[in-house]
Amino acid sequence: MKFRNFKMVDYVVYGRGSFDQLEEIIAPHRQPSLPMVFLVDHFFANENGKWLTNRIPAINNDKIIFVDVTLEPKTSYVDKIAAELKSAFGNVSGVIGIGGGSAMDLAKAVALMMNNEGSSADYQGWDLVKKPGVYKVGVPTLSGTGAEVSRTCVLTGPTKKLGMNSDFTPFDQIVLDPTLTANAPHNQRFYTGMDCYIHCIESLEGTYLNEFSKSYGEKALELCRKVFVQKNSWDEECDDQLMMASYAGGMSIAYSQVGVAHAVSYGLGYLLGTKHGIGNCIVMNHLEDYYPEAVKEFKFMVEKNQIEIPKGLCAGLSEEQFETMINVSIGMKPLWENALGKDWEKIMTRSKLRALFEKL
Repeated sequence: MKFRNFKMVDYVVYGRGSFDQLEEIIAPHRQPSLPMVFLVDHFFANENGKWLTNRIPAINNDKIIFVDVTLEPKTSYVDKIAAELKSAFGNVSGVIGIGGGSAMDLAKAVALMMNNEGSSADYQGWDLVKKPGVYKVGVPTLSGTGAEVSRTCVLTGPTKKLGMNSDFTPFDQIVLDPTLTANAPHNQRFYTGMDCYIHCIESLEGTYLNEFSKSYGEKALELCRKVFVQKNSWDEECDDQLMMASYAGGMSIAYSQVGVAHAVSYGLGYLLGTKHGIGNCIVMNHLEDYYPEAVKEFKFMVEKNQIEIPKGLCAGLSEEQFETMINVSIGMKPLWENALGKDWEKIMTRSKLRALFEKL
């Protein structure tokens, strides 16, 4: 048996206020005349975000780019940013992603494309990236996606929604500072938190489960339950716990996989641009046949936290649109195999998947 040899994040700093060490951390990686580029979630672009942006250690010719993450990251957007940086500077010392999962995925992708030819769409898949990217750092301001530790950056391309999954994709450094998540909107905090919860359920109930994934997944699930089931109000401890749940949840799927919710959510995201966390929640709401106990708990958390899950997204879609979503979703073969086993194609037929989409 050949075991998978995974590349993880090289360095991790954790703690309240650790963001203020960012310059100390990145300084050894600065190259003469080449800037550090900070890709920052556009949520922080206005006056309300200055508490964060004023602390970004941009010096000399460093560049701060507020990235639009209204929609899921697209390969065309990655290519545009990378092309503009190459045109202006030739190359860069590094890319620092500050924000939620989309901002961090953009940072990973742009860092890779600084040293790889063609379009980022050419690298959507497993182990297609041929060269290391430039130095890259992830700084989450939302907790739950696990993007800070994953070996992928999920992108919507011309024909599919799929990550650049490779050993070159993980960040070289992550900065985990729970204070950066304190001002997150309630709904967004819930959706990204549920992304973590659903990661854990799909990993722990999947056919790929092993002790590595189980150890991280169980701890992440315990922390999610403390935050969303046991607590009656949000406090600093919730920020700390959810940040570590996100880290552990991301680690839990490094050696396993996600499942039905993510596979179906990818179809929604590709066609409708539905944000990943929200999409997972929309799908999870209808997966009693696959994760009965978890769906029951999920619905309790939705009600307890006073969240309104969107409905009717697929009402009125054309046959062609349904076919597009089904094709994207059914193409996520490792996810389906983890969820349903090697004979998954006999279980999840196109007609059954169509019926599931119709419920959304």
